[in-house]
Amino acid sequence: MKVKVIAELCAGEGICEAECPDVFEIDGDVAVVKCEDVPPELEEQVRNACANCPTEAIQIEE
Repeated sequence: MKVKVIAELCAGEGICEAECPDVFEIDGDVAVVKCEDVPPELEEQVRNACANCPTEAIQIEE
């Protein structure tokens, strides 16, 4: 699984970082991906972060 954040859509609320800090972090006022290739043990957390993103800024590629 690969993940990315569309910066133009991100509101920087930090929900993704709270859900999965090993993959997401807030940098200024937007979230950034710390590791594009998601380890299998973190996939569920990344899916939850994506589902809970209020601006739908997180994209997952299986």
